[in-house]
Amino acid sequence: MDLIKTGIGISKTIKNVSRFREILTVLSRHGFSELIVKSGLDKVIPGFVLPKRVSELKREDLSSEEWWQLFGLQLRMSFEELGPGFVKLGQLLATREDIFDPAMIKELKILQNKVKGISFETAKEVIELSLGKKIEEVFSYIDEVAIGTASIGVVYKAELLSGKKVVVKVKRPGIAKTINTDFEILLFIVHRLEKASGEIRFLGMSKMIKDFFKSTQNELNFHVEAQNAERLKKNLEAIDKDKFLVVPEVYKEYTSQEVLVLEFLDGKPFNEYSSLEQLGPEVVERLLKSVELFTHTLLADGFFHADLHGGNFFVLADNKIGLIDFGLMGTLSKKNRANLVAIMYSLITHNFENLVYEFLEVAEYENIPDHEELIRDIKDAISPYVGLSVKETNMSELVRNLIKTLSKHELYLPREWFIIFRALITLDGVGKSIGLDLNIFQILEKDLDKLVGEMLSKKNAQEELMWIGKDLLSSLRIVPKHLKWFLKETSKNNYAIELRIKEIDTLARSINRSFYQLGMALLACVFILCGSLFVMNINVLSVYDIPILSWMFWIFAAYLIVRITTLRKY
Repeated sequence: MDLIKTGIGISKTIKNVSRFREILTVLSRHGFSELIVKSGLDKVIPGFVLPKRVSELKREDLSSEEWWQLFGLQLRMSFEELGPGFVKLGQLLATREDIFDPAMIKELKILQNKVKGISFETAKEVIELSLGKKIEEVFSYIDEVAIGTASIGVVYKAELLSGKKVVVKVKRPGIAKTINTDFEILLFIVHRLEKASGEIRFLGMSKMIKDFFKSTQNELNFHVEAQNAERLKKNLEAIDKDKFLVVPEVYKEYTSQEVLVLEFLDGKPFNEYSSLEQLGPEVVERLLKSVELFTHTLLADGFFHADLHGGNFFVLADNKIGLIDFGLMGTLSKKNRANLVAIMYSLITHNFENLVYEFLEVAEYENIPDHEELIRDIKDAISPYVGLSVKETNMSELVRNLIKTLSKHELYLPREWFIIFRALITLDGVGKSIGLDLNIFQILEKDLDKLVGEMLSKKNAQEELMWIGKDLLSSLRIVPKHLKWFLKETSKNNYAIELRIKEIDTLARSINRSFYQLGMALLACVFILCGSLFVMNINVLSVYDIPILSWMFWIFAAYLIVRITTLRKY
């Protein structure tokens, strides 16, 4: 009976038990059986028996670098066997230089070239189902050999009947269901591992898995990627005065959730160049200018290409620069852009105190850290790098030091903020690969003064006041209603509010006495003034010349003054 209950419980938690069993088997076979047993995952499925364990090296037997390399190797081999969803996860983990050791990152980066394609027959079925017609009715030619393979899609070169050269990106059949199932199982496994290991819990893996799932959901819908391309194209056209940046045209009439058709950019990717001489002076100048435009889209528009590695932008035949792959885009709200501008400005001006306060504004934390200690640690982590050129600065190391310092104080940056740092790292990496002396901070500085001015402009202030007024007006409308509902519910249950203030009687008497004395003092002043009015127009030579009425008023005033001074304290 207990066995049946356990089986029903696991089925409610994880719908695909056979896939869960497969994942545990693969992880165990590649050296994670001890961790599985420690977390109790082997007990979740009734009757499940782990395969024979491979010999697992102990962490204490290896140096730190050897252990992380072995850990990365075991993960990579597991992910390769488990398929595209896990390969995609491995690629994500390979970008988290802020958390994982370089030796592990190096192993996981191999996954970028380890994605298996799909047969052209399968791709053709997906294309024709999406188009609702035969492939020959749209394309005059389509290359059966894919020019690119990724975890989610496979890319083919083709030509429309109109003669336009295009690329056709085809989503892997069933990939959405696979990723959803694997996400459910992964999250369950990670929650168990976090309970069993403090180190894994500290890494924040469950939060990372959730972020991975959210970003992947957008990549699974090619309509979203098409919209990203069109939006970025529009933003760049507004600031690219020389029109040298090319975003491919989207053929929306042939695009669906499963198929994306884009203009083909005939060029050579930057990762195939090894020196500035190969590029030529015109391309180098345009590359520098394009980096400025990319940072402008980050700081001013809040919408930017978050995966600008050397394979995602090209030198075209006319020395223009082309961009591709718009699945991973970064977005920042107006408030977050203001925070980012303030963070960058603090970095450039070496104002570490303001930098810490800005990080506290955007970071997630449970306990407020010791800001003085945090300022010292941030300064130690960042100051050696600020102002250096790309040849002198290791951006990956800088970001890793920064994030580790924040983590030490239990501050965690949301995913969108890490995407920003990752975008800067990839730009930095492209410059390094071809020997370009690229100072990211200097480029950012060009836009910052202008952006700070815009943030403090009269127009911006008026807009902020308008929204504050709107929020205040909404609050004023809501408060009376909620107060009315509260009082109605209170009276319904015969509740009463009783206030008890220590020594309230003494306080009340003291206030009463003060007001009484103040009243008598004012009245005494009035009597003195009235008595003085009767002698204003009289030539007084002695006290006998003073009218009787003046004496009467002054006597009353004197009496009141005596009463004030002799009034008991309580």
